Amino acid sequence: MEDSELSQHNEKRTRITVDIYGQQYSIVGDENTTHIRMVAAIVDDKMREIYAKNPSLDINRLAVLTAVNVVHDYIKLKEENERLKEKLKTKE
Repeated sequence: MEDSELSQHNEKRTRITVDIYGQQYSIVGDENTTHIRMVAAIVDDKMREIYAKNPSLDINRLAVLTAVNVVHDYIKLKEENERLKEKLKTKE
């Protein structure tokens, strides 16, 4: 990317501070603030859900378990999406 392209790309990026599990994080991304806040809220909710079931977890293990759970959910949804796409192809 040339300097002017990089500068234009950075201007389009969104910077927002969000609260996840009682910690403030500065997030920079290409999505709008509503999307970034939703992502942060989902991570926060998932961390609190896992902690409620495992109150002895330290923050590092809680973060890793949250990541594992979120990626698991993502893979299941991706597989379901592919299955539905294939189902649509067979109906054509």
